[in-house]
Amino acid sequence: MFAERLKQARKAKKLSQAEVSRLLGVTQQAVGKWETGRSTPDPGTVARLAGILDTTADALLGLYDTAAAPPRAAFSRYTECLIPVVGTVKAGYGALAFEEDYGTEVASVKDPSQYFYLVVKGDSMEPRISDGDLALVHRQPTLENGDLGVLIYGTEGEGTLKRYIQRGSAVVLQPFNPNYEELVLRGEELEHLYIAGKVVETKARW
Repeated sequence: MFAERLKQARKAKKLSQAEVSRLLGVTQQAVGKWETGRSTPDPGTVARLAGILDTTADALLGLYDTAAAPPRAAFSRYTECLIPVVGTVKAGYGALAFEEDYGTEVASVKDPSQYFYLVVKGDSMEPRISDGDLALVHRQPTLENGDLGVLIYGTEGEGTLKRYIQRGSAVVLQPFNPNYEELVLRGEELEHLYIAGKVVETKARW
């Protein structure tokens, strides 16, 4: 079962529950519950656990036998590293401008220079994402329909985290919170829409 595979992978890596919890940004009690089968982490956390423990999410989830699993070296390109945490993202002079330095946070990614963490502000994305949560963002200039992204709009725009929806010739920036209205951009407004990146993971920092 997952609990036993997680414990074996952690011990093989010679890490304590406390060390794993620190790398993940969760409590040691959470890791303990996973290893005793009292709870199970979400898919994003399983992927991060796999990176920390030099294995794969499929192996942790038991989707194939350990003997048939690819060698750990095949996944060594995904390393645990520190990613900058920012409070504000803006677009200027053809590049991203990062403001409000909040330090760094650990992530397991292939190319650290292509990622940043954004501190979520406000409650427009509740109940799934709360004020103060961290969003791990992969820098990219395009999004697929339905992706969660960091988008900048308006001539003096500031980055906002919203779901990206293509609706005919318009682009909709959609909040999760039903108390907020979606923003529909059309025509010339789209000329001032800048995609900062795709949100690949979110987590509570505190």
